[in-house]
Amino acid sequence: MRKFWLLFSQTTTVFLAAYFVVATLKPQWLDRRLTLSSIAVLEAPAGGGQRTASAVGSFSAAAKIASAAVVSINTSKAAAKNPHSDDPWFKFFYGDQGRGEPQGGLGSGVIISATGYILTNNHVVEGADEIEVILNDSRKAIAKVIGTDPDTDLAILKIELDKLPVIVLGNSESLQVGDPVLAIGNPFGVGQTVTGGIVSALGRNQLGINTFENFIQTDAAINPGNSGGALVDVNGALMGINTAIYSRSGGSMGIGFAIPVSTAKQVLEGIVKDGQVTRGWIGVEPQELNAELAETFNVKVKNGVIITGVLQNGPAAQAGIQPGDVVVAVDGKAVSTVAELLSAVAGLKPGMAAPVSVLRRDSKTEIAVTPSKRPRPRVPR
Repeated sequence: MRKFWLLFSQTTTVFLAAYFVVATLKPQWLDRRLTLSSIAVLEAPAGGGQRTASAVGSFSAAAKIASAAVVSINTSKAAAKNPHSDDPWFKFFYGDQGRGEPQGGLGSGVIISATGYILTNNHVVEGADEIEVILNDSRKAIAKVIGTDPDTDLAILKIELDKLPVIVLGNSESLQVGDPVLAIGNPFGVGQTVTGGIVSALGRNQLGINTFENFIQTDAAINPGNSGGALVDVNGALMGINTAIYSRSGGSMGIGFAIPVSTAKQVLEGIVKDGQVTRGWIGVEPQELNAELAETFNVKVKNGVIITGVLQNGPAAQAGIQPGDVVVAVDGKAVSTVAELLSAVAGLKPGMAAPVSVLRRDSKTEIAVTPSKRPRPRVPR
């Protein structure tokens, strides 16, 4: 009997010691049943596996609505002819290697009309010999370029297909910093991808990307191939066209830029109606007003845009605007930056005089300027 009592005591002592060690070093082992049970409830909730609380905060509805109208764009360009290909000596040494390899490109676009109009970036389709559009439902079509606007880096394409999904155009003017947004496109050609983020800033300009810049900045991941894709709000409405990123590696670093849909609407209307976007132009060289320029031109004001050069026989010169004048308003709209001045002048109707308020020395004067049609940018050969 004593032997059995001794064995029981030793067994109990070992068990209690083991329990103490586990409770001290691995207490989660003792709660394993509760932990596994809790995970099982979250992964398989009541109601046939449908999501309940996990769906709160999801943007799947917005992504589903907008994704159908976002397309992938494949472009091809014939190989350039070598300038020496007709040289007999070149042919003797290199044979018929007069042409290089054909070039291809990737991008995205957004269907904005049931009749087949697609909005994308100009740099996506510029110089392309053939443009293939691939819909989210796998249908394909060859697109025709209706018009381009290099000043805003936008282009309008058209395809001939039935039952096209169309995105809803939103109001980009209502966006605020901090609003959640989704970027939809075809990055690196891997297929349609949706990324999320917020509006990081509004009205970004002086980036040297386009002539007219008023970008929406977002931290939603935008990568090569996303150009021309959609930036949408939580309702799936189009807020912008993804255009560029700031990157040191070629990939997303959380700084992406989109052209507001308000700008895209203006470009769309001009191209579809007139075949091109018509903007006003007065022929001046404006600069931001700073202390150095103010001293050089003996200007005492602090706000406005200083004119450092005037094109001879241009609209501004003919109206009497001079170097050293500080423009403070165009057609009643106050301007304080070069970007604001360019946008205000671009909005003027060519051939119709508009008042330009300038400060000259110590006096303010209003000059009637009749703008001309803005020349199209020269395409480098």
